[in-house]
Amino acid sequence: MPKVAYSESEREQIKKALIDTGLKLFSTQGIQRTTVEQIYQNVGISRTFFYSFFHAKEDLVIQAFYRQQPQMLVYAKSLMEDPKLSWRASAAQFLRQICYGGQEGFTIMSVEEQQALFKCLSDEKRQEFQRKRLTFFTELIQILGIHTEESNIKLLGNLVFSAAILHKAIPDTLPFLFAEASDEMIDFQIETILEYMETL
Repeated sequence: MPKVAYSESEREQIKKALIDTGLKLFSTQGIQRTTVEQIYQNVGISRTFFYSFFHAKEDLVIQAFYRQQPQMLVYAKSLMEDPKLSWRASAAQFLRQICYGGQEGFTIMSVEEQQALFKCLSDEKRQEFQRKRLTFFTELIQILGIHTEESNIKLLGNLVFSAAILHKAIPDTLPFLFAEASDEMIDFQIETILEYMETL
């Protein structure tokens, strides 16, 4: 028989499990291919109970990205503090992790996923998301040893995440680009971003 009442701490644990499960599924199979049903079944709760935490899948997506940001900062800090790595090697490894995924499993939204999420959010939630993204990216580049003005932070954010999004979009979303040259393209973009970072 399903449990009827949950304590506040139990609800917090379940909410955390939903976000963590969503983030894991998003990183392995993509946001669009991940269903609400997959998430709540993995956690072991009902559909109705899931919607007592999140009004829609998009709300969980937003919370998953907020959960991921501190993990990205911790990873960047660990690279920068690694005595075996130079600044450039540390920053390059972090950027490659963003573009290629890998063991850290960071989730980057595709073009379609961003468009779908944008349509579902109110103006207020969009602005809040953008504010938090700017705060996150400011902290990130400070960890990378860069202290600069907001316009440069936004430019760096666009450069880094557009490289990751472009890599993710080939070949499915952008089939007329040369898929066989995508790795060399990303390497070139990363090197260019690093050179720009060094000027700051």
